[in-house]
Amino acid sequence: MGRKRVNIKAILGDPDLRRKLMVSTIRATQAREDIETTEEQADRAYYVVSEGERATFFDLARFKGSKRGEDNRRHEMFVRSLRGDDKSARYDIPRRDFAAINGAPMAYSRIGYIAHLFREQPALEPAAAKATKGIATTADWIFVREFWELPTNYPGWVPFAKGGEYCRFYSDVHLRLLWRDDGAALYEYLEEKTSGSPTRWINAVSYYFRPGLTWPLRTQRGFNLRVLPAGCIFSHKGPSIFPKNYDDTWYILGVGNSALAEYILQSLTSFGSWEVGPVQKLPIPSPRSSDRERIGGIAKAIHAAKASWDEGNEVSTSFTIPWCLNEAIIDVESTGLFTKTLDFLRHYEDIEDARIRTLYAELNDEIYRRYGIPDTTQKIIEYTLGSRPPEVLWPQMEGKTVEQKRMEHVWRLLSYAVKRVLEEDDDGIVPFKAVNGEPRLLDRVRHELASLFHGRDANQVEVELVNELKRSVKGYRKCESLGDWLDNVFFDYHCGLYKNRPIFWHIASSQGTGPFAFGALAHYHRFDKNRMAKLRASYLRDAMEEFRREAGLADKTGRTDDKLEWQARLEETLVLDKKLQAIQEGRNEGPEGGDRDFRILTPWKSASERPKGWDPDIDDGVKVNIEPFQKAGVLRIAKVV
Repeated sequence: MGRKRVNIKAILGDPDLRRKLMVSTIRATQAREDIETTEEQADRAYYVVSEGERATFFDLARFKGSKRGEDNRRHEMFVRSLRGDDKSARYDIPRRDFAAINGAPMAYSRIGYIAHLFREQPALEPAAAKATKGIATTADWIFVREFWELPTNYPGWVPFAKGGEYCRFYSDVHLRLLWRDDGAALYEYLEEKTSGSPTRWINAVSYYFRPGLTWPLRTQRGFNLRVLPAGCIFSHKGPSIFPKNYDDTWYILGVGNSALAEYILQSLTSFGSWEVGPVQKLPIPSPRSSDRERIGGIAKAIHAAKASWDEGNEVSTSFTIPWCLNEAIIDVESTGLFTKTLDFLRHYEDIEDARIRTLYAELNDEIYRRYGIPDTTQKIIEYTLGSRPPEVLWPQMEGKTVEQKRMEHVWRLLSYAVKRVLEEDDDGIVPFKAVNGEPRLLDRVRHELASLFHGRDANQVEVELVNELKRSVKGYRKCESLGDWLDNVFFDYHCGLYKNRPIFWHIASSQGTGPFAFGALAHYHRFDKNRMAKLRASYLRDAMEEFRREAGLADKTGRTDDKLEWQARLEETLVLDKKLQAIQEGRNEGPEGGDRDFRILTPWKSASERPKGWDPDIDDGVKVNIEPFQKAGVLRIAKVV
């Protein structure tokens, strides 16, 4: 009969191991002095010498019963806990553990598992990094913009990290902060509009533009750390970490995104609020070269996967080309049918999702080992945290169905084709019907698609696209043709994709989903007072002349119905022209800011600084500049809020 195997791992994982060893040692030491000591006495001596007094907490809320008829068992569980019959609701925490986590909320159910980490490992600050909050503008509507609201290389605006949506490891810094002349306008505003010195709101200036890490201050989905690229300013809602040693950046990123780090931070802060103070206290082992290689390497790999995918996102600063055209992902020519391209993208995304989730699981295992967390405690941590958001390659489409993602790829492709048409146009105005000597939008989009799918039959590509558009998919309007999508879907989709700050404006003579007599897309970045004048004097005037001419020809040939139709188009266009004239002149026919006030309203500017008529200032942002068009009712379908 062989020896019975000893489970060393289970013994070392016993959270009460230290007490048991110390109690037995105390009794043995006393026995050598001929002093008989009971286990109870030794146990008491252990706490006096080693642990000090304990505080006892009872978790009884879950036993209060419910409306479904469950009994209120709080009194019963309290008594059983006192007698030692049930340990699930009682927590005896050494008072010294609370001292180790000074200032923490009463996370009594967790402190026993992690207090030793605060004693054994140095805090993130000051040992490894500086964690700090940044700017609070108090007036984001003046000083903060989405990057696409500004032309490329537009002076005076810098990348601004301001928290944002939940996403570990990587998140695009898509906001811009007005920082012209080193923030002179913001300093002046804060001096005038708020009490106290501007430095109360503008923090940690010496850390601006440095590379580091950042996270959203508020989110109930969990703590999520991501890379802060060089060249950024950060917000009080996007606090940041700056490692003392830049080589430790990826290591800290990995540790900060681990399940253990979130468990620790939940013990230090209120739910959903990830303040700077608790993050500064995060215990973090001094990195060894192997830590940088393994933990940092995994964090870097997950970041790289997400950043690479984001290059296909039209509203990302790193956007290059849609996913379905990216030769780094797919060989467009050899794939054949566009439907196969969509199938391949689904397969690719599934593989990448699985890969980064595997990497994240490996990262957590590495972190537990580095901190010396036993298996039993790991299980408690994972159970307590519950279900956490998974790593996903495409966070904007998290939770969407396969059909929804497929249709999103189709719409993104068409959106990109329209974007190319607008950006390549001489004046940034593209009519939906051939006027002013320019081809219609539909023909130009078809030309772009033929260029994008070079070597493929352009008609076949359009047939495949239309077949996809005809599918019934939740959240996506079914379209019968490419023209239907351009007329009735594009602008609404564009507004949603661009977070209600669209840069391609669909100006139309009729709303709803019916036909419109005149429509044009205008590129906001170039749609100044001169382009407005050209829209009316050239494009719109040319359309009206055509309608008059066709109505006259129909009258001469006795085609009464055709005559009435052309006259209706003319009248519709005349109404549009009058509305545009009101915007162009900046009319105000009622109270300031009312429905008949067609001026560009910038309340933070003095009367002399405000534009006279349609003369937009890019600094003022899309929401301010588009408002007169909304009030006039000349934007197709979409309402920007």
